[in-house]
Amino acid sequence: MTYDRLVCANCAAPVSEGRCPVCRASRERLQHQEGGIFGQLTPAALAVLLVALVALAVLLHQAA
Repeated sequence: MTYDRLVCANCAAPVSEGRCPVCRASRERLQHQEGGIFGQLTPAALAVLLVALVALAVLLHQAA
């Protein structure tokens, strides 16, 4: 999930604006979590990747 759609429970402002210390801390934490290998992939891209892996597994199984 991205922080641009989250609303802070402390100040009721979007977390992406960072108006209060709670927003800024949450925004910083979420930015560090998004840096993973799959953090920048959309759900559609993950679905395509999964279909490609399944197709590859089927091809390898038929070749063996």
